[in-house]
Amino acid sequence: MAIHSPYPTRPGTPAGPAPRHPHWWQRGWVRYGALITLLAMSGLVILALVREQTGTEGFLVGLGLAVFPVPLLIAAFRWLDRVEPGPWRNLFFSFAWGACAAALIAIVANSFATRWIAMTTAGPSGADTLGATVIAPVVEESAKAAAVLLVFLFRRRDFTGIVDGVVIAGVTATGFAFTENILYLGTAFGTDRLSGESGLASVTAATFFVRVVMSPFAHPLFTVLTGIGFGVAALSAERQRTRRVLLPLTGLLLAMGMHAIWNGSSGFGRFGFFGVYAAFMVPAFGLLTWLVVWTRQRELRTVRAELPVYTAAGWLGAAEPWVLGSMRARQIAREYAGHHFGKRAARSVAEYEAYATSLAFLRHRGRRGRAGADFVVRERELLEELWRRRETARPALAYAARLTAPLPAPPPWPVPGYGYAARPAQPYVPTPQPYLPPAQPYGPPAQPFARTPYPAYNPYRS
Repeated sequence: MAIHSPYPTRPGTPAGPAPRHPHWWQRGWVRYGALITLLAMSGLVILALVREQTGTEGFLVGLGLAVFPVPLLIAAFRWLDRVEPGPWRNLFFSFAWGACAAALIAIVANSFATRWIAMTTAGPSGADTLGATVIAPVVEESAKAAAVLLVFLFRRRDFTGIVDGVVIAGVTATGFAFTENILYLGTAFGTDRLSGESGLASVTAATFFVRVVMSPFAHPLFTVLTGIGFGVAALSAERQRTRRVLLPLTGLLLAMGMHAIWNGSSGFGRFGFFGVYAAFMVPAFGLLTWLVVWTRQRELRTVRAELPVYTAAGWLGAAEPWVLGSMRARQIAREYAGHHFGKRAARSVAEYEAYATSLAFLRHRGRRGRAGADFVVRERELLEELWRRRETARPALAYAARLTAPLPAPPPWPVPGYGYAARPAQPYVPTPQPYLPPAQPYGPPAQPFARTPYPAYNPYRS
């Protein structure tokens, strides 16, 4: 019998000229270096500007208070991304871009635009109102959307759907809100120092309550609309260029509009802020949360639907599609590997789960005609990554399957030995049982001295 390895064979590459070496500015380390330098310089400049407006003591107070919502928001977005977790470098870039580059662009552009409006068309109060409701939403949302656009263009393999867009946009906005909160809280602390206020009646306490306690999700909520636009565009086929351009622009315009309504709520009367918060912001937050969680569950169903093809081909075990489509089963598999084989094995199982999920999404896009020209190459790469980790991952996934996978349904056709007259199977008892002589419950007791060549006929025996 011939044995065929499930490992795919590489297709022959056509003969041709040797690949040309990229120019020095196209090398990866050059791009990484330029990006890190840009973010570092932006961080130093924004640090100097915020410290100049708040003072050293105000900056430290604002920094200490503004950091409170950051871990919670990052953990929430990371939880949403657990089905197909993206690399941490994308999250680091997004947060750094929002906290440094986007915040610097917003401060400089908003200040310049407000001064220009005050000198040309309106007074200082009118310029502040116009700047907060028109200029700031356009500038800030555009600056934050730049991070989503960069990940969408240069990390296309990591940007495959709505959840990826929501996570990148949300983390970017979290970084932006972090820097903005330092500025507002530090300025409020300086105001309290001049007026002598302290305690719950201070401007610092009011600012902390409004920006950190009541609305830590405000900036992420706005920018998530842009991320959803990019996520839907990522699900579109490459030939649908108009749709891939209009959807992100639509999301960006919605983000600007929601941001403008939020900033203008203070001008709607004494209780305008609370009215907009209760009637607009909270329902929008609940609706978007439901949408993202529903999308997450849909991704799990996609995993269960697409991976059985690779099970039939021998790449995956029989129960692995079920395990990989259940977050609880995934966690059990990682815990089992970590408990029995160490942290390195648990990390290997987590990578196996991530690669299998990427493989399911890739096949889903290919089946719908939305995969790129590198479908075959990418599929082989993911299968190779799974094959390298199979020795560690498969025992853990099999253990998780035994605990979580539903029992198979009985077949609808009769099976020999399992007819209506057959006795029901007894449950397995793991403890050792003493030996007992075989019982004869259906016929008369055997005669001790009867010596017949054949056993007595029993019509009830199966």
